Amino acid sequence: MGGEADWGTVFEALKNVYRRRLLVELFERNPQEDRVIVPEDVHAGEKELSALQTEFVHTHLPLLEQAGYVTWDRESHEVTRGPQFDEIRPLLELIDDHRDELPSGWT
Repeated sequence: MGGEADWGTVFEALKNVYRRRLLVELFERNPQEDRVIVPEDVHAGEKELSALQTEFVHTHLPLLEQAGYVTWDRESHEVTRGPQFDEIRPLLELIDDHRDELPSGWT
């Protein structure tokens, strides 16, 4: 992360399970297919999809967009990697590589 990362911003982004799922989903995507439809692509059934959509629109996406980790198209609900995505990439790789070792509900 090159010493440039604001660790408070990084950990705030990773603090919520839905933000982690979204960021890991973007990390796993092929660069030619890097768009994620939010929240459909990260919904795992814990909440109603409409409630999760509201959370993403009002909380999760603004936070991630402000940090530069995502770019958000409000019309299509598509999210792509933002200009600062590489700042958080090493942690996403760790999360992805050790998914089976993380506590239940963490990803």
